[in-house]
Amino acid sequence: MKNVRNVSAVLFYITRIVAILYLLVTLYSAVSILTEWSYFTKDNGKYFVICFPFTETSFLVGENHWGYKIFNFLIPIGFYGIFFLLVSNVFNVFRQVKLFTQYGVTQLKYFYLANVFVPTITIFLASVFAGDIEEGLEWVAIIHFFLGVFAYFLAAIFKQGLHLQNEQDLYI
Repeated sequence: MKNVRNVSAVLFYITRIVAILYLLVTLYSAVSILTEWSYFTKDNGKYFVICFPFTETSFLVGENHWGYKIFNFLIPIGFYGIFFLLVSNVFNVFRQVKLFTQYGVTQLKYFYLANVFVPTITIFLASVFAGDIEEGLEWVAIIHFFLGVFAYFLAAIFKQGLHLQNEQDLYI
């Protein structure tokens, strides 16, 4: 069990850092789009470019219309920030001394709900408000759906383990 704690600790820190980076990029992109700081258009306004801060070096590029900016750009980047935050919380569950806790069940529940519903809703909103979605995005939603189903089963196992552990504590 010590190896599991060590591996999950390393993965916790990696995914937490990735989550923070994604959320910072989302925030920076939103500020840049709204204020036009480190932002310019190219190809007669067809595309927008967000530059690295305080430079003119391209960082992010996308189509220059609001439907794309919101539903195909900001929301997906923000979703992956939340996704990695939830993944880091799941790894945090495996770092704990006591494995079957209400905290673990709750974190797995958040993770499977986000993976089952958020990609589907995001794709639906993007197709309605932005017109079309990026190629291959349906496969990403399917992968997240199966990841969510797997996490649902894991949450059910954790819930049963918590129930058995609580019963055992009552007998002692």
